[in-house]
Amino acid sequence: MVANPSIRCIIRDGVEADIARCQLLDHTYETDQVLQIHISQDDQIGWDIDLKRERLPRKLELSAPKSANRLRESLADHEAFLVAEQRLGGEMLGYLAMQNDQRHKIGLIHDFIVDRPQRRAQVGMKLLGAARTWAKEQSLLRLTVEVQSKNTPAIAFFQAMGFVFCGFNDRYFPNQDIAIFFSLSLR
Repeated sequence: MVANPSIRCIIRDGVEADIARCQLLDHTYETDQVLQIHISQDDQIGWDIDLKRERLPRKLELSAPKSANRLRESLADHEAFLVAEQRLGGEMLGYLAMQNDQRHKIGLIHDFIVDRPQRRAQVGMKLLGAARTWAKEQSLLRLTVEVQSKNTPAIAFFQAMGFVFCGFNDRYFPNQDIAIFFSLSLR
C-alpha cells in the first residue's frame, strides 16, 4: 500500500514521551538484494576490496535496528532527535536521531525510520531536510549515515538524496551485520 504522497506533516524536536511511540513504528523492510563486501589481502601489495550488489534467492523481510537507549541519548542538547507527526491528529510518522561529532564536524545519522505505511510520502525527505538545517546550525560540514548492507531500500533513498558511499565496517552492528556509510556535504 502506497501512502498519500501529499501527506501533511510537521517535523519537531523529539521528547522523552516520543521514544515509546517511535519504537511502535514498523521498522521492517523488504529486499531481494544485499551489498556484499569481498576483501582479499596480499601481504606484498595490500587489500583488494570489492563491493557488489548481489541478488538474494528470495525476497526477505528484515527489520532495521531499534534502540530506546540510543534515542534517549539523542535527547541531549548537543544531539538531534527529530520526529515527524501528521499535522492533524498527531500520528507518529517517523523519526531521525543524529550524533553531533564536533571534533570532525560531522552529523552521524544512526537512526532513521519512516513508518512503513507512510513511506514514499516525502516524510523521509522532510526529516532529512530538518536534519540538514539542524546540522548547519551546529556548524557541521557533513552528514554521514550508517545503513545495514541488506537495507537496499534505505541505500537507494540516501543515494537519491545525494549521499555518496564513503566506507564500511564489516562487524558494526550488535548482530555483526555490515554497515555501509554514506556522506553528504553541507557546503
